[in-house]
Amino acid sequence: MPPEFFIVKKPQWITLLAGLVITGALFLFGRTVPEKKPVSPVAHSADDGHNHSPGIQAFSVDTMLMVARKRLSAQQVSRINLLENSITRGDLKDQQLHVFHQLARFWGDSARIFEPYAWYTAEAARLENSEKSLTFAAQLFLDNLQSEETDAVRQWKALQAKDLFERSLKINPGNDSAQVGLGACYLFGGISEMPMEGIQKIRKVVEKDSTNIYAQMTLVRGLLISGQYEKAINRLQTVNKLNPAYPDALLLLAEVYDQTGDKQNATLNYEKCLQLELAPEVKKAIQERITLLKK
Repeated sequence: MPPEFFIVKKPQWITLLAGLVITGALFLFGRTVPEKKPVSPVAHSADDGHNHSPGIQAFSVDTMLMVARKRLSAQQVSRINLLENSITRGDLKDQQLHVFHQLARFWGDSARIFEPYAWYTAEAARLENSEKSLTFAAQLFLDNLQSEETDAVRQWKALQAKDLFERSLKINPGNDSAQVGLGACYLFGGISEMPMEGIQKIRKVVEKDSTNIYAQMTLVRGLLISGQYEKAINRLQTVNKLNPAYPDALLLLAEVYDQTGDKQNATLNYEKCLQLELAPEVKKAIQERITLLKK
């Protein structure tokens, strides 16, 4: 499992609490797509040879690593130098794979910096070329990019995830979760001028299997980004019919009603959330919101 602090989300006030106990808690009504910030152009490609898309401002892995190294102690710099030098000396695949894993653990456990941790995890996955490792690394980038506020960095992360999902799908074209993840890269990563390209990939999964909750919820988030709240509500209701005890969908449905001013339905669905197994602090927040809505 990745270090918990890497899974960054921007939820609403209750979903923020629920995110501590509910896997994959969603965010909405904040800036799901962050404001653009100026980024100084750099000389390298957005992904150092891994699936660069024209027209996207470049982000350099070298620059990312250089900036990350500045946050290290002298002892940590010595350690990372030894590891990085062993990559260039390593001729055997197994040796390189071992060093990539060591580097990922260093950046994740010791330095606690996401980008180099994810990068070396991805490099190890590409070298190993297994469906499991590729999908894991792709999901790391996809989960993290959705809270990234800098366009070039978010796009770079999306390109990394896209490349990894595509490699995974070459191994197993029938992996619906990877197909949904690939669509989400387009939808949330800003790597295409046509977001519908991502929607279409996800819809294909839903058309094949309408009970795929991951695909349904990803479409919900796309609808919320585009302000199509009624369609989002309809799809959330479908998910709740498929799994009435699924807390993410029920809580999100309550929040959508809440944020769109439908106090009656918001209260009704918040009350349903109280019947689920949630952390005490989450239930307390929900109860407080219900009290406010009934005033």
